[in-house]
Amino acid sequence: MIRDITLGQYYQTDSIIHRLDPRVKIVSTVLFIISLFLVENFIGYIIAAVFLVSVIKISKVPFKFMVRGMKAVVFLMLITVVFNLFLEPGEPLVSIWKLTITKQGLRKAIFMAIRLTFLIVGSSVMTLTTTPNHLTDGIEKLLKPLRFIKVPVHEIAMMMSIALRFIPILLEETDKIMKAQLARGADFENGNILKKAKSLVPILVPLFISAFRRANDLAMAMEARCYRGGNHRTKMKPLKYKKRDLLSYLVVFGYFALIIVIKIYVKVDIWQ
Repeated sequence: MIRDITLGQYYQTDSIIHRLDPRVKIVSTVLFIISLFLVENFIGYIIAAVFLVSVIKISKVPFKFMVRGMKAVVFLMLITVVFNLFLEPGEPLVSIWKLTITKQGLRKAIFMAIRLTFLIVGSSVMTLTTTPNHLTDGIEKLLKPLRFIKVPVHEIAMMMSIALRFIPILLEETDKIMKAQLARGADFENGNILKKAKSLVPILVPLFISAFRRANDLAMAMEARCYRGGNHRTKMKPLKYKKRDLLSYLVVFGYFALIIVIKIYVKVDIWQ
């Protein structure tokens, strides 16, 4: 399951999505996530699904590789669905002991599952098609106006980029530690919750030590290269918008406008 987490990984291939300006992908991801919280009926989710599948197809990233990242959050999704399924008041459909599944609860649970799936897959598209360096440059450019109020934009972008870059590294380290502990006879599956929590100690301790060691090595490497933050720094490849970036903005804003129109004017829901 550790290797199934795709957040923070970059998938190398040649596609239009990979060649887009990172600012386009960041803004598009934010607008797509916002649109998911604006959708209130199946029509909106169908449009969101068509948009997301089209982007994945254009990106040339294997769909099974992108969906693989869902395995790590299945448990969280199940908890969310169950809570919405049984705790939402409304028209009763099925009663199980003291728990009642309502029509409104079933609708909300399905919508929540779809929303979480689209949110995770949509976010993965950005990280899978954008290198950490480009992601840093894009975030820094988008947050550049905040410099006027003394916000350390470059440092914030650098921290976010390093955090994303360290996710797959720490996951790989965790996988190695788990395999080493299993070879020594460790048991992570059997026992009650307290026993399972105690069994994680042999994993967490060396993982924290490894993380601090990597952080120290990174800090020393940056200091050895005289890194001094974002003041007066130049870019070897400065970001510049191209025609394909502007066309992509038009497509994304068109999609977002369509979602808003559906939210305001389309009140018909096939669920009802």
